[in-house]
Amino acid sequence: MDRTIVLITGCSSGIGLHLALRLASDPSRSFKVYATLRDLTAQGPLWEMARARGCPPGSLETLQLDVRDADSVAAARARVTEGRVDVLVCNAGRGLLGPLELHPAGAVASVLDANVAGTVRTIQAFLPDMKRRRSGRILVTGSMGGLMGLPFNAIYCASKFAIEGLCESLAVLLQPFGVHVSLIECGPVHTAFQEKLEGGPGGALDGADADTRDLFSRYLRHCEQMYREAAQDPEAVTEVGARRGSGSGRGTRVPAPSPGQRASCRRRRSSSPRCAPRGRPCATSAPSASCPWSSCASPTPAAAATSPPCTARCSPTSPPRTPTAPGPRPETEKPGSPELGARPAAPQ
Repeated sequence: MDRTIVLITGCSSGIGLHLALRLASDPSRSFKVYATLRDLTAQGPLWEMARARGCPPGSLETLQLDVRDADSVAAARARVTEGRVDVLVCNAGRGLLGPLELHPAGAVASVLDANVAGTVRTIQAFLPDMKRRRSGRILVTGSMGGLMGLPFNAIYCASKFAIEGLCESLAVLLQPFGVHVSLIECGPVHTAFQEKLEGGPGGALDGADADTRDLFSRYLRHCEQMYREAAQDPEAVTEVGARRGSGSGRGTRVPAPSPGQRASCRRRRSSSPRCAPRGRPCATSAPSASCPWSSCASPTPAAAATSPPCTARCSPTSPPRTPTAPGPRPETEKPGSPELGARPAAPQ
């Protein structure tokens, strides 16, 4: 049988690197992976880990691809020797942290270009062939920051909200063409993402007022705690991507799993979302105007008094929506599929 041809953007580290290795080293040897990087001088760790994992010869190849450059995307597509891509993984992206009023215009443009326009450019390059062949899968690395606004992440969240709309629109349109779209919604993940933020991990604070500085300091401490206690391993996220890349699972939105986490409130198109206990209760027992999230369990008075904010505990739900145009709506995972969920405490 022909191998499944996979092209992944953003493979210098993190989710992209681990997904490339996971598929290239799959015991079935059914994948040929093109791991793309904006800068090929950063491919050393990828090849070192590939040797350590025993990736078979011919299962992994690196290509230069900068999602911000349409010519670079086209050149990478032309170098796929098989002449087709069966699974496209749009993973490359940038973050931007700090008060909105202090972001330089160039930094804002760079993040939106990489996260939104870059994803569009990449899909535009490979989608026509998928539609022509009536076959293909598109996986996009999303974020819980595309489901809820996170303090000091306004531009990053804006880009991920845009990706939500992009994928939902494509998922409906591409069904008749046999092309399936999956959006993998990650929580905080142990990667180098925080070190690669536009402008640095500390954000821009020059000129910020004292209250904003204090709030930013508190937010950073909260993020550090959440990364210590609840961050996901890249391997857990890549298992979700591997299942989707192999054609397993249904639904467009796919929350990625946290360590040791079982069923959680899932974002569903239903007026009665399903919610299971997580072991530690939320500070609220029901959605409200101040905390629009489902509770994970009914808290005791003592637990309610000492619990962190609800947004650190629950996955979001959404009210029913009326589609703006007729047609099938993307479905969520069906009961019985692997239990998924993520805490929306910090972006990835």
